[in-house]
Amino acid sequence: MIQFILKRILSGIFILFSVITVVFFLFKFSFPNPEKMAIGQRTDVATQESIKKEFGLDKPTFTQYALFLNDISPISLHSKDEELNFKYDPLLKIILHNKVILIKTPFLRKSFQSRVKTTKLIRESFKGTFILALASILLAIILGVLLGVLSSIKINSPIDQTIVFISTIGISVPSFFSAIILAWLFGFVLHDYTGLFMTGSWTDIDPYNGEYYQWKNIILPAIALGVRPLSIFTLLTRSSMFDTLNKDFIKTAKSKGINPSSILIKHALPNALNPVITAISGWFASLLAGAFFVEYIFNWRGLGKLTIEALEMNDLPVVMGSILFIGFIFIITNIIVDILYVKLDPRIKLS
Repeated sequence: MIQFILKRILSGIFILFSVITVVFFLFKFSFPNPEKMAIGQRTDVATQESIKKEFGLDKPTFTQYALFLNDISPISLHSKDEELNFKYDPLLKIILHNKVILIKTPFLRKSFQSRVKTTKLIRESFKGTFILALASILLAIILGVLLGVLSSIKINSPIDQTIVFISTIGISVPSFFSAIILAWLFGFVLHDYTGLFMTGSWTDIDPYNGEYYQWKNIILPAIALGVRPLSIFTLLTRSSMFDTLNKDFIKTAKSKGINPSSILIKHALPNALNPVITAISGWFASLLAGAFFVEYIFNWRGLGKLTIEALEMNDLPVVMGSILFIGFIFIITNIIVDILYVKLDPRIKLS
């Protein structure tokens, strides 16, 4: 098992390195003069040269690539005379002759627009994305499992057919389309009855009392983001539960006169949830990375909104940092999912 985990970690590191390389060269050749984006309307040569020196843009391409890797790596090598505290947040500093080895948090450069560290911007905005994704996945799990179980015990009935029909539509509808419909219908047309708004984040600012929580704003974006996983969890639970209810051990339990609800909850459901649990972990990562348009439509302060606004302003360090962060989340989640598959399903061999 340990060997399997180590292999998955090494594979994840290789994939992350590939993502870093693709992102760097893609943006490098797509935007050959990023210093002009950083200074906006100011075109004087002195300012451009200053910006190029600050961001290392005055060096050859592969030297910039090496510096980029050095910045985002948790372990980096530097000369003793280099000013480090200005850029990094070192956790441990090891001095060897004229070299310095740093163990640090990744440095994703600074925003062109605000000059704030990209890691700080991502950390602040990711909180909103995590809350939204968590609310969406919890909604999808609770309703998906309940509807799936109901559908499996009422198989081929009008209730089952209705649930399957609605779930099929839910899988087909993109999240951004659901977001637009929900915002218009419940935030505008039915606002007087629902009390919900078309836009808004999980916190708001009061000029007298400062920041306060506005939890009702999470309802519509959570539903919009959770519709597709909800539909998938429903169909997965239905299919798995139907197969489990026809197993021999369930028939044996019925022949012993065990209460039907006890058979359903204690015997059938735990065995039927394996594919659903592994799907949940993968979908949670997808929700963290796929909330871009939902956040933008509802004006929800999160990583997606930050990235889209950075794209609009050509703020390359923030865009690149957000993409790398999302890639990192996917890789970590996939490693966890692979381990869960092995743990939950004994039919899967480590080899």
